[in-house]
Amino acid sequence: MHRFVGIVLVVVSAAAFGTLAIFGWYAYADGMDVLTVMFLRFSLSAVVMTILLVTRREPLPRGLTLLKLVGMGAIGYVGQAFSYLTALKYASPGLVALLLYLYPVFVAILSTIWLRESITRFKTVALGLALVGTALTVGPEGGQVLGVLLAISAAAIYSVYIIVGTQVLRRVSAIQSSTVILAAAGATSGVLMIGNGPHLPATGAGWMTIVSMALIATVLPVVTFLAGLERIGPTNAAMLSTLEPVVTVLLAAMLLGETLRSITLLGGGLILVAVLLLAQSELRRTKPVLVGE
Repeated sequence: MHRFVGIVLVVVSAAAFGTLAIFGWYAYADGMDVLTVMFLRFSLSAVVMTILLVTRREPLPRGLTLLKLVGMGAIGYVGQAFSYLTALKYASPGLVALLLYLYPVFVAILSTIWLRESITRFKTVALGLALVGTALTVGPEGGQVLGVLLAISAAAIYSVYIIVGTQVLRRVSAIQSSTVILAAAGATSGVLMIGNGPHLPATGAGWMTIVSMALIATVLPVVTFLAGLERIGPTNAAMLSTLEPVVTVLLAAMLLGETLRSITLLGGGLILVAVLLLAQSELRRTKPVLVGE
């Protein structure tokens, strides 16, 4: 049951994160820029998490754990988001999304080296299917070298974020870690936004978009991902997260009128097969295992 709950939590996280691109599209249409969106998203999310932290009477982390969480937010989360969003200026969304989803490969490699996590046959097959499915789902096209490098950087930064998070979560709860990470990300984004000049929402609909982005595409997925990560480990969590582009593509087709091609459906099917293979493999493990064991 412990691992089943972890699988469900990460799947919920992937689905919620899949809404981010849609909310981002509406935010940019309302006149906001990247740094303003990042600041408002992270700051509002941090307020919500602080309320949850106080309500649950959980203390803030201290010492080295606090510093690691601040680094995850100020460097990891902000760095990944900024690299990804900037890459979109120099390469097609499909190519950028595909390169970002190289991060399960990076996580698997880093987990083997740093956490001594074994890569089973099921995981290898699931990882391969997930990568092929992602490539078909996002429909990669061309782009400049800078865009490619930024997208790969986003994947690399997110991989390190996950590995560090795996170790830190042994000492703090998902609520504690999420509060610090989002607050640090909000503060860093705010400094960057001030330097660039803010572009606040122009309409009530724009503010509703930001609030929805904070609650649905940030608080919910961050908390569920970290809680799931603690239960099933970094490689499994990374592979299950490949559901995210499937959700994004489906929502874009329904809400933004984008064309849903046959090859996209095939890619989404491969990702779902990968997730089912991984879930079956994990549920066979009846003994709860500590991350990195």
